[in-house]
Amino acid sequence: MTILLCAALAACAPQEVVQSTAPEAPATVAVAQPAPPPPVVALPYGDAVKLAARDLFTKAKLPDGQSFNLVIDPLVDGTTGMQSVATVAMEQQVTEIVANNYPRYQVKPFNSANLAAAPLVFIGTFTPINLQGKASGERDAYRVCFALADLKTGKIVSKGFARSQTDGIDPTPLPYFRDAPLWVNDKIVEGYIKTCQGTSAGDPINAAYLDKVSVVAGIDEATKAYNNRKYKDSLALFTALLRNPAGDQPRVHTGIYLSNAKLGRRNAAMQEFSKMASRGMGAKRLAVKFGFQNGGSALAKDQNPYDSWLKELASVSSKLAKTSETCFEVGGHTGRGGSEPLNERLALQRAEYVKQRLLAVRKDLANVITTKGYGSSEALVATGKGDPFDSLDRRIEFKSTQCPTKS
Repeated sequence: MTILLCAALAACAPQEVVQSTAPEAPATVAVAQPAPPPPVVALPYGDAVKLAARDLFTKAKLPDGQSFNLVIDPLVDGTTGMQSVATVAMEQQVTEIVANNYPRYQVKPFNSANLAAAPLVFIGTFTPINLQGKASGERDAYRVCFALADLKTGKIVSKGFARSQTDGIDPTPLPYFRDAPLWVNDKIVEGYIKTCQGTSAGDPINAAYLDKVSVVAGIDEATKAYNNRKYKDSLALFTALLRNPAGDQPRVHTGIYLSNAKLGRRNAAMQEFSKMASRGMGAKRLAVKFGFQNGGSALAKDQNPYDSWLKELASVSSKLAKTSETCFEVGGHTGRGGSEPLNERLALQRAEYVKQRLLAVRKDLANVITTKGYGSSEALVATGKGDPFDSLDRRIEFKSTQCPTKS
């Protein structure tokens, strides 16, 4: 409008010669900047579970007018695969939410008979996270992830998510997971976590989980027997699972070790320890939950048979080094407490201590093992609590490496 008005006035004015002047600089056009994403909000724990459950069930695309049997595969920590007091409490809350708000779903016990009928399976992870997205930062919240899997179609039906505050949460591991001496990558557990965290509605259930689902209820039954201190029952249940080819996996051998150890069957326990160590090192990664003296590099004086563990680890390392020409890095790890330079030094000292203990058993490992201190840079739990929940952060980890070429 301004340009048209100026043109009209110029037409009516007397004509005269006007000295030209420098043109004005063009007006700067403001470019709208995208609004910053809203901050991620962590809700109180109970509200977060309700939100994730509502998100899951309201988005589930299932035929109207039908009811469905639902089993809950015990929820786990999304980084370690461990079950804790918190994951058990969450499962109980989910069961109540379904019963009170979603009558079309009938929650059935998680057992082999109900799994054989190919029901819907509810799975979930509860994972410490950093709300600022920093991998090395303080874990100041939890990520709640729920998934609904249909065993009949092999597909994911729905997903639900929320963020939870940390107040009022008890992350203490259940006895089986607290007592386990080794941490080995478990394909079934990995498949469970990937099914929850790495899929969208309509995607197939992770094959590693789906193919072995026939034994997961038996593992849960045996694990609960151990947690309830019924060690003879847990030993019988874990051992029976080996008759199924799908049962030959780390959680089962861990259960056999733990049950034998509690029953005082030391030789039988160490046979299972050796099997687990061989598998872990053969799979290129094995974490050992040694307990160290507070702030020191020597092993703590507790009831764990560390001497026996070291003897078996030395034997397995030596055998693999000879048969597959494999070398090993013994890596020390710490929790998040303290300064990182101090953590790195302490981690290296602990790794070197373990190396020297291994060499005392097998001198032929001298040119096979190297050491490294990682500090807290690869913390798996990273809460910095210094309690049993993050004991896995304070681990010694064996990684297979390529041996240096001989000149």
